[in-house]
Amino acid sequence: MDNAAIKSYIDQNKDRVLNELLDLLRIPSVSADSKYKQDVLKTAEAIKARLIEAGADKVEISPTKGFPVVYGEKIIDPKKPTVVVYGHYDVQPADPLELWHSPPFEPVIKKTELHPDGAIFARGSCDDKGQMYMHVKAFELMMKTNTLPCNVKFMIEGEEEVGSPSLGDWIIENKEKLKGDVILISDTSIIANDTPSIDSGLRGLAYMEVEVTGANRDLHSGVYGGGVANPINILCKIIASCHDENNHITIPDFYADVLELTKEQRDELNKAPFDINNFKKDLGIEDVWGEKGYNTTERTGVRPTLDVNGIWGGYTGEGAKTVLPSKAFAKISMRLVPNQSSDKISAVFQKYFESVAPKSVKIEVKPHHGGEPVVVSTESVGYKAASMAMEQTYGKKPIPTRGGGSIPIVALFKKELGLDSILLGFGLDTDALHSPNEHYGIFNYYKGIETIPLFYKYFTELQSK
Repeated sequence: MDNAAIKSYIDQNKDRVLNELLDLLRIPSVSADSKYKQDVLKTAEAIKARLIEAGADKVEISPTKGFPVVYGEKIIDPKKPTVVVYGHYDVQPADPLELWHSPPFEPVIKKTELHPDGAIFARGSCDDKGQMYMHVKAFELMMKTNTLPCNVKFMIEGEEEVGSPSLGDWIIENKEKLKGDVILISDTSIIANDTPSIDSGLRGLAYMEVEVTGANRDLHSGVYGGGVANPINILCKIIASCHDENNHITIPDFYADVLELTKEQRDELNKAPFDINNFKKDLGIEDVWGEKGYNTTERTGVRPTLDVNGIWGGYTGEGAKTVLPSKAFAKISMRLVPNQSSDKISAVFQKYFESVAPKSVKIEVKPHHGGEPVVVSTESVGYKAASMAMEQTYGKKPIPTRGGGSIPIVALFKKELGLDSILLGFGLDTDALHSPNEHYGIFNYYKGIETIPLFYKYFTELQSK
């Protein structure tokens, strides 16, 4: 298989391949909101149909305790290596809708400074429908050109955006079915369209919800203010106490298991090009913020964090209502680094919040979901194959980086299946993942379809040596 043949197939089918993705993006498969249940299931059916059309066998919608996994495979020779492709078909909620420049589930293509060839604006375009669908189309390309060099298995789930609560049990129940040599995932980013990179690690996650209760009902702030605890005030005070003046997290034992990078490792990480002025300009900020003693690249890739993702309580409607609320709530996530455990961090977080809350309120801390940090060796066969594939399609060797986000299921793949995950992503950090106006470059979409078949080629060659 050569690059010219791959490009020729893409050129001949580019409009169809693009329109199929646009159709997929029109289905609002929001796993976090029950009102979209039928849309999530409809998306699973669409993925199943596309896999069958592409040439996969034994394609099924496999039930779980939640949304199903779409499974399919093509075994050309049991003696050959097997690539297991993971992706997800669910998407984040589109809120706040008023900040979108176009409806989130009506994809439009617009040129941007970073995407002069155009970008698809829609929820899920980059995370992860666009990147997941590249694999379906790359598989189709190999099947139609009779160039598939090894076996392939697909598992495309519908609950990644809510922490993959059902996938763990499904994997354990289907270990035999999922036997393979490597997991291939496209749910990460590259440094820039002219600077390819591959994530060699991801941060873990501990996601919590806190509820603070004061009086047994909302109170008149004039009659009771100053004499009864205000849950919002107290919650804000506790949250503020979680960081010191150097933005270091103050929760006892939070850093106990953090694996500190050596100077050599930090130097290697900082070889990746990063322009602080472009970073600030893109975000519309005057200055960066974070833990003292570390730069932005390190803070967003190899250091743990604690952030409030949402906070509410009391009256938030139009006009004024002088109420002293009965309850206040916050959702808080912590990104974790190698050696940290999501269960352990959840426990120390809960202990801290409960210990510092005054007796004038009741506090309840609920863990939502978590995932463990992972690191993949750049010397592994899978990483080398991905690097060779990207070097051929981009014309330069990709840079190893550490991803700041989390894919909680990756650690489970290693634990239960014994397989490393290769994070062959093609998005950009500026593609507004989880935000209004999410988008994905058309260049990136086609480049993924071009690169993935070469990963199969090089992985098969290296694995067979």
